[in-house]
Amino acid sequence: MSNLLRHCAISTTAVAVLILAGCSQSTPPKTSASAQPAVTTQPEAPAEIVAAKTAFWPMYTAARNWAPDIVVLRITAKEVPGFKNEGGKAAMWEAAFASPSRHEYRVDSYSIATVPPYIHKGVMTGLRMPWGGATRTVMPVDLSMFNIDSDDAYKAAAGDAADWLKKNPDKGLATLEVGATHKTPGPAWYFMWGTKKSGYSALVDASGGKVLKHI
Repeated sequence: MSNLLRHCAISTTAVAVLILAGCSQSTPPKTSASAQPAVTTQPEAPAEIVAAKTAFWPMYTAARNWAPDIVVLRITAKEVPGFKNEGGKAAMWEAAFASPSRHEYRVDSYSIATVPPYIHKGVMTGLRMPWGGATRTVMPVDLSMFNIDSDDAYKAAAGDAADWLKKNPDKGLATLEVGATHKTPGPAWYFMWGTKKSGYSALVDASGGKVLKHI
């Protein structure tokens, strides 16, 4: 073999070695599918209806940022499509707050779920409206006497209305709220099944949990 042919053969062999070396370095090692870590996702727990205090305190904290002197006028259970309120618990609660220094009030809400376009999960603040001050029928709730939560108050009210509810099983709870008036010694829970003309209403002391009267 001539020197020229021998030189070409050596050069070709060297190029082939370099190509094979480059390929072996750039190709990542293959791993089996079983060797890769499995990714697991926990399903989100379904939202559950809540008693009044669970919803109230987040709303109260947000309202305090608006006005440090706020007073609570009313806490009311509301409906959310797709959820059933029962046992003194609700999918959404509203709280009316007022500021004596600002002469304004607003109604905030707390929902356990989002239902477009108007209901949003968590705390939603309402528009500020003029407020003329407390009246005999709408007085500030003394939070130091707000001891009984809505579910416990419901048990007392439902027990008081048991006979009527047996006779009227189709009458659902239409109103559930806590407030204060001149007629009660402190904040009281108000329950109404059916309507005012054809229904049953009960007041439960929010401080001690006793039924004050039924209507």
